[in-house]
Amino acid sequence: MLSLQERLGQGDTILLDGATGTELQRRQIPTPLPLWSAAALINQPEAVRQIHLDYLAAGADILTANSFRTYRRTLARAGLGDRAQTLTYRAATLAIQARRDAGLRSSVLIAGSMSPLEDCYAPHLVPTQAECEVEHDEMARYLAAAGVDLILVETMNTIREAVAAASAAQRTGLPFMVSFVCGNNQRLLSGETLGEAVAVLAPLDPLGLLVNCMSTPAVLSALQELRAVTDRPIGAYANVGHAQSDWGWDFTEDISAEAYGRHVRSWLAIGAQIVGGCCGTTPAHIAILADVIYDHAEVSNYRPVRNREFVLA
Repeated sequence: MLSLQERLGQGDTILLDGATGTELQRRQIPTPLPLWSAAALINQPEAVRQIHLDYLAAGADILTANSFRTYRRTLARAGLGDRAQTLTYRAATLAIQARRDAGLRSSVLIAGSMSPLEDCYAPHLVPTQAECEVEHDEMARYLAAAGVDLILVETMNTIREAVAAASAAQRTGLPFMVSFVCGNNQRLLSGETLGEAVAVLAPLDPLGLLVNCMSTPAVLSALQELRAVTDRPIGAYANVGHAQSDWGWDFTEDISAEAYGRHVRSWLAIGAQIVGGCCGTTPAHIAILADVIYDHAEVSNYRPVRNREFVLA
């Protein structure tokens, strides 16, 4: 079986899964702050495993473990800082179990999620560089020990935190990808350009460079900017809906699964090889993307390998 690097190298399109945190909310599973998606690891782990299973049935090539908020820093705010390793291990194990239960051990990879230490949309809250280095190093080590296949450094809003997280991921020896959150001006939320970010991250040799957690219509221009500054595999996974501080995620109908698929077609047309869904997306969105990628096979080397028939939980 070809490695992820080999598949990307020969031009394959890789399908990520969709959202976990907002999907828990959509299924009426409590996601209270500060734990957010991590709360379900404690109270309803079976719901997390079922979400993974539904994304596998939809056709995802990569499952992302629910470790986005299992950092010691976040858990400490709920008095659970000493459970960081345990809950990170549980997040990875639930994804690994879902892959096993679906009988897809040889064809699906498990990615460990590494997120910003503070608010994804507030670059001014990024901790000191020393704190970033220590805390991301701990998370990377926990994920590697838990058995993930690769690390997804995601939703990075500053170059300096992205470097700290990516460096920690690199030290594990696992392949890793880095994804940035941008505004409507194709810049990181810090104001730094994607070109500046790529120049700093490239020496660390990430497997792919992506953008995520931004509005679906804003992705294409960010991807065009990313394509202009790197020859590495690029990709994206966008939001559907938007955050509301009072109740969590606002599930709008502005972009249906079918409309999301049409946006992704334009991403593939400019060379995106890694696509999926971020906040607000569901297994239905990923199933549509599986079809989009299948259609794209006429002009790419992608080879679908399994049945994508599924039923939403």
